[in-house]
Amino acid sequence: MTASVLDRTAALPSVLRVGLSRGGIELKQFFRQKEQVIFTFTFPALILVLLGSIFTDTFEGTGVTAGQVFAASMAGAGIIATSFLNLGIGVAQDLEDHTLKRLRGAPIPATAYFIGKVILVAVASIAEVVLLVAVGMLLFDVELPSTADRWFTFAWVFVLGTISCSLLGITISSVAKSAQGAAAVVNVPYVALQFLSGVYIPVSTLPDWMIDIGSFFPIKWVAQGFRSVFLPDGMMSMEAAGSWEHGTTALALAAWCVIGVVLCLLTFRWTNRREG
Repeated sequence: MTASVLDRTAALPSVLRVGLSRGGIELKQFFRQKEQVIFTFTFPALILVLLGSIFTDTFEGTGVTAGQVFAASMAGAGIIATSFLNLGIGVAQDLEDHTLKRLRGAPIPATAYFIGKVILVAVASIAEVVLLVAVGMLLFDVELPSTADRWFTFAWVFVLGTISCSLLGITISSVAKSAQGAAAVVNVPYVALQFLSGVYIPVSTLPDWMIDIGSFFPIKWVAQGFRSVFLPDGMMSMEAAGSWEHGTTALALAAWCVIGVVLCLLTFRWTNRREG
């Protein structure tokens, strides 16, 4: 009998396998919600078109237009929309409609649930970046990276940004008391941080106190990292530190990945507090 139990235990799928399977389910559920898909992908692109059309100045001595800067910054901010924003609301919805309670009874490890959400965010983020860069290329003459090192920078900024912001989205979902309340909880910091992080307004024009606050959060580093990928090095002078700060960007985003894991472990729950 003991050997039989051990055999069944050994046959259980790994956390990674369960997470990958959960990721497939998350993707199917997401793309079946056409209204959510349309809003998620078109809203940042619409803002980019509006800002790039309103602000048409060229940065002196660089030949870079405001539209190109917005496109690079918002490609990074698009990751925040698909990770922090969507997961902050989505996990709260899973909690409210008892999806998490059912998954716990399956049982599915919390880590596998997190993996599934990160897979959803990664796929949605890739699609979001492709759309925003395509709009930038079509309307604002944005050019794709031409060197391997820039593509490498794109890759690690994307990966670290996706993971860190996904974990923070899962964390902030625990603050909301309902799925409806989650929309307000996540949208306020999301919109505010885009201004503080130089997404909608060039960093060089922000007061120091705004730069200091923005530098504490990952959105600033993701947007700056993407600017270093899609803009010429002559634009480094427009950054707060006068450089792309790749080392600092990597450390900041990696730190937020660690912080995000800790916060998820401390705040994640399978049921509403009132349900026990």
